[in-house]
Amino acid sequence: MWAELWAVPRRAGLRLLRRRHGGSGSGSGSGTMRLQAPQFQALFTPGLRSVAELFEKKNYELRIAGGAVRDLLSGVTPQDIDFATTATPAEMKEMFTAAGVRLINNKGEKHGTITARLHEENFEITTLRIDVVTDGRHAEVEFTTDWHKDAERRDLTINSMFLGLDGTLYDFFNGYEDLKNKKIRFVGKAAERIQEDYLRILRYFRFYGRIAEKPGDHEPITLQAIKENAKGLAGISGERIWVELKKILLGNHVNHLVQLMYELDIAQYIGLPLAGNLEDFARVSKNIQNLSPKPMTVLTSLFKGKDDVTNLDLRLKISKEEKNLGLFLVKHRQELTKGSGPEPLRPYQDFLMDSREANTNSRIFELLKYQGEEQLLKEMQEWTVPSFPVSGHDLRKMGVSSGKEIGTALQQLRDEWKKSGYHMDKEELLSCLKKL
Repeated sequence: MWAELWAVPRRAGLRLLRRRHGGSGSGSGSGTMRLQAPQFQALFTPGLRSVAELFEKKNYELRIAGGAVRDLLSGVTPQDIDFATTATPAEMKEMFTAAGVRLINNKGEKHGTITARLHEENFEITTLRIDVVTDGRHAEVEFTTDWHKDAERRDLTINSMFLGLDGTLYDFFNGYEDLKNKKIRFVGKAAERIQEDYLRILRYFRFYGRIAEKPGDHEPITLQAIKENAKGLAGISGERIWVELKKILLGNHVNHLVQLMYELDIAQYIGLPLAGNLEDFARVSKNIQNLSPKPMTVLTSLFKGKDDVTNLDLRLKISKEEKNLGLFLVKHRQELTKGSGPEPLRPYQDFLMDSREANTNSRIFELLKYQGEEQLLKEMQEWTVPSFPVSGHDLRKMGVSSGKEIGTALQQLRDEWKKSGYHMDKEELLSCLKKL
């Protein structure tokens, strides 16, 4: 796959496929290799062509940056594309304004980001930066024209690459080699990168789960740096932690990574219980891996009781729906299980029919995933919740007039309907009422 991404322009009929090495400093990359992947060619919409022309006219360099480069080199179409440039925010504003281009969302301007809208597309373009002061959460930046210095301040080697619009790769820290070898490494010294923003500890875990081929393939010096700096996560907002943690929970190697969080003393700083149930987590995370669970479903297996859900919410500010799902799973995971007779789905169906709460259906789906009941989950998803066929109007026609009697009779009929597995029709139920 890797060789197919690259091509040399034809010379005397020669077509060569191989990887190229990035340049250094602020100059261009060495060699003449060009990315030829269809995912890269597809990026060139009328909007991007217009942006590229504007930058070219002004002699400002413009390159694709970070995660989008990583995705393109992996043969994946990036969902979001960030651009980097040697132009300052003021220069970009002047250029876009003179060309009549609309600028939106000026909140990122102080960090060097300008968002331009062309041909119904938004283009987020950031000036190359150097971190002047960092406090483990935020950075004060200074603008530069040095691509190497900007790459140096990024978190992981696989996220530190740039791609010219001609397909040239600029790779200062062997990110492409690491990507091919499925290695996750920090740019430069791990401890320094982590101390610039402690959330990078969780980003390391997230990308490990996304890129690495097998669990346990970490450099000891990286794990040591993470353990020594774990306490810094205490100062990171719960919302930022939860965004990363959710992605970790849905990635690969989740059992290995969560076990590692406990080994490296991370868990206590990110809202996880001090004595998490790692045995249950190992079992549930294995059961659930092909069932598309919600992050909270995976995480709840660590919890021993509802207090663990409450504590997680206090630290991470999870949504009301996520908290309620956690509480539901903790409460029902032991008692609400498949039936032992010929209708294993009945306990779940009865629970749903008796429930007056919204979202019970989706919560039962998550419970079945938690329990690893793949076949029952499929059957439950295909089951159409039946409508009770008898109404108060039907009973009035039979001469039952008092509201209280109608209420009692309807409940009796509901019980009979439930016993029949929700199969009895209106006639059968009304004839049953005469016997009752």
